[in-house]
Amino acid sequence: MSATTVAVLVGGWCLAGVLSGVWMARRGYDPLWILIALPLGLLFVPIAIERVRRPKDVHTSSSPRRLPGRGEGSRGLRVLAGLDGSAESQEALAAVSRILGPACELLVLAEVVHHEATDDDAKVEINAASQRLTAAAADIAVAGSVHTEVLVGAAGSALRRYAADHDIDVLVVGRRGRGLSRRVLGSVSGDLVEHSPIPVLVAPQR
Repeated sequence: MSATTVAVLVGGWCLAGVLSGVWMARRGYDPLWILIALPLGLLFVPIAIERVRRPKDVHTSSSPRRLPGRGEGSRGLRVLAGLDGSAESQEALAAVSRILGPACELLVLAEVVHHEATDDDAKVEINAASQRLTAAAADIAVAGSVHTEVLVGAAGSALRRYAADHDIDVLVVGRRGRGLSRRVLGSVSGDLVEHSPIPVLVAPQR
């Protein structure tokens, strides 16, 4: 077997693993799976399929109060702001206060964590996200009430699903978030602009 053939086989093996890891990450799993998938190659493909098909939690509430329904005759906006602790998400929060604050009947601040966060008995990531949201809620001024939610899964689909389930009028996100390059995991703002059935406000970085 020639060196070229070996190189092609090894490259194809590793590529199959990496693509499976990226596929998982884009569906809301820990991006570290990509590093695990690299040496496992084709062996990782059934692992990825099993993990993605496994039943999983998609929502964990961090607000002590029940989310109110829309009042009869209400004209105020119900706004969902997706945050992740980045500077860009802080711009999104500022945009909510500046542009939508006076008309905001309900503001939900949400952060999305990957599926593995729910497997941790200590709930470290979920608790950290909840603390960030609580701090953000204390600093923002809007006309209506403020709630916080920790969601689980792929950020774009989790935010869209929550918006649909809770009669949200406007989604607000930053242009870019923290973490891996959007070329690997995709742009959350781009996903929402393309697929959200409700208006999306994307706050640019200043």
